[in-house]
Amino acid sequence: MSMDTKEAILSAARTAAQAHGYGGLNFRDLAAEVGIKAASLHYHFPSKADLGAAVAKRYWQDAAAELEAMRSELPDAADCLRRYPTIFRRSLENGNRICLCSFMAAEHDDLPEAVKKEVENFADINVSWLSKTLAAAGLTDLAKTEKHARAIFAAISGAQLLARSRADIAVFDELVSSYRETGFLPG
Repeated sequence: MSMDTKEAILSAARTAAQAHGYGGLNFRDLAAEVGIKAASLHYHFPSKADLGAAVAKRYWQDAAAELEAMRSELPDAADCLRRYPTIFRRSLENGNRICLCSFMAAEHDDLPEAVKKEVENFADINVSWLSKTLAAAGLTDLAKTEKHARAIFAAISGAQLLARSRADIAVFDELVSSYRETGFLPG
C-alpha cells in the first residue's frame, strides 16, 4: 500500500464526513470510491475510530496551517479576522458541506474518545488563533479575548450550520455581514 492510497482514503473520508459526519464513514463506500478493497482500507485504518481520528486530526492540522499562513500573508490582524469566515464558507461552496469537526461535534455522544479528542483540538486551535488575533488587533479587552474568540468561533460555525440547513450560502453571508455591522467582527 502506498502513501498515495492512504492520502486518497483520508481525502475521501474527509468529504464523506463533511457531508454525513462520523456516522457517514463507511469502509465499503470509501474503498469503492478510492478503488481498493475494504480489507485494504483496514490495512491503513484498522477501525472506524482510527479512521475518524486520523481524518479529524488531519482536518485540524490543515486548519492550523491555513490560519498561520493567513497570519503570515496578512500582517494586519484585523484583516485576518475579516478573512476568517471564508474558511468556513468554502465548505458550503463545496456541495453544501460543513466543517468536518463541527459536524462531528454534533455527534459527540456517539464518538470514540480518540475522535472526540481530535474534534476538541479543532475548536481549541481556532479559539487560540482567534484570541491571539483579537489581541493583536486590539479589538477586545485582553481579559475578554478568549470569551470573544469562543463567541466568534461559535457564531461562524452556527452561521455555517444555518446556511447548510437552508442550502443557501447567502444565509451565511448575511449573518457574517450582520456580525460586521454590529462590530462583533471587524468590518
